[in-house]
Amino acid sequence: MRDAENAAFARGIPAEALMNQAGAGIARAVQQFFSRPGYCLVFSGKGNNGGDALVAAAHLKRAGWHIDVHLSFPESECSELLRKKVTEFRDTPALAAAASAANADGTPAPIIILDGLLGLGSRPPLRDPILAACREINRLRREQNAYVFAVDQPTGLDGDSGKADSDCVVADFTVTIAAAKRGLVADDATNFVGRLEVVPLSDLPIETADETVACAATLRGLLPRRQFEAHKNQFGRIGIVAGSRGFAGAATMCAWGALRAGAGLVEVFVPENIYEVVAASAPFESMVKPVTSYRDLLDEKIDVWGIGPGLGKENAREIIDLVQRTKNAMVVDADALNIISTDVSILKNCRGPRLLTPHPGEMKRLAGDHKISRSELAKKFTAEFPVTLLLKGSRTVVAENGKRISYNTTGNPGMATGGMGDVLTGVCAALIAQNLSPFDAARVGAWVCGLAAETAIFNSGESEQSLLPRDVLTHLGRAFREL
Repeated sequence: MRDAENAAFARGIPAEALMNQAGAGIARAVQQFFSRPGYCLVFSGKGNNGGDALVAAAHLKRAGWHIDVHLSFPESECSELLRKKVTEFRDTPALAAAASAANADGTPAPIIILDGLLGLGSRPPLRDPILAACREINRLRREQNAYVFAVDQPTGLDGDSGKADSDCVVADFTVTIAAAKRGLVADDATNFVGRLEVVPLSDLPIETADETVACAATLRGLLPRRQFEAHKNQFGRIGIVAGSRGFAGAATMCAWGALRAGAGLVEVFVPENIYEVVAASAPFESMVKPVTSYRDLLDEKIDVWGIGPGLGKENAREIIDLVQRTKNAMVVDADALNIISTDVSILKNCRGPRLLTPHPGEMKRLAGDHKISRSELAKKFTAEFPVTLLLKGSRTVVAENGKRISYNTTGNPGMATGGMGDVLTGVCAALIAQNLSPFDAARVGAWVCGLAAETAIFNSGESEQSLLPRDVLTHLGRAFREL
């Protein structure tokens, strides 16, 4: 970041221009989640991080937000550029119809906090007056249900290592500038960073050597608009192998995921003993077929397979044969992963590309219990096995040997419920069928499912408690439109 900034300054780009771009991006991020104005408290230090927050606050003020600014230092001690932004903020006219205590539907107006106390290069431990401000931010989040937006990084977090002060700001959203800093994707930093949003700056192009994040800016272009003469056979025939007694819904949700992600045709293969149940509940747009032996599926004309959700372990040998011998791409999830974990070596000689989508428990069964970070585990596993790995979690990791580790940025704790992974399996299979590589399909799939979950909560009245996989399915369309 410092090298990129110095290079920009050498080209004659002033620091204020970068600050104005960053502040505008922060304001857009706030409005992405809170489209109706509310109350915004700005906590500013004495450097340019506070200036970014003040620029964002001016944009929100013009949009009707009620803004209070808390400077942690006397104005005379602040940087020259920050003092200028304070003056500009004061001179910014407020919208006549400013935020009221409640929205038109009676719901309380949101309270958000912009944490502009400390930025890039700051290190724990915290000291007063910054320490007192961090404690106040966390108190307001805890007692007033305020949503915290950290500017670039949460105050009290080491942006290089992810280590945090005991009073580190707990952010719900971290809006980082130009590129994600390494500490923001550290395993131990997740609960402080929250939802990660990157504000790209055209004047600060950043290329990282071995890691990247999946966000709208990095994923756009992977799904081009369809030609007007397009037909269903161009978008793949998906074969879903899922479901067993007591788990019929897994097959249905997987099929819905494939359909909502653009598959041309979806066939659902289920055991005969649940055929009638699945046929009655599956999407009308899918074809449900009974299976007597999974080995028979080797002769099916399928472009991409999605296998595992709710499958059970009764036909393990047949499932292993299918995973090994199928020539076309396959997304492997849930019970198919559990079956493979009894002999992981089979992954070394599969006849086609394999995308594995384990949650942490399934990953432990596949790779054993390792005392290393999730990204290091993903690198180690994909170096040993020729597969693409989507390691699910609050910061989903996608890895493939020879490619940069990718971290997902979208999603929320409401997704911690059964069935979300079934939807993701279908989505990823459909994306591969539309000519995305397994690596890109995994990145896009995780991103759109996470964004759909956010849309359901922040735009359609759901909560972290009420969110269901069907809500993600309902809002996939908006997520795809972002790309």
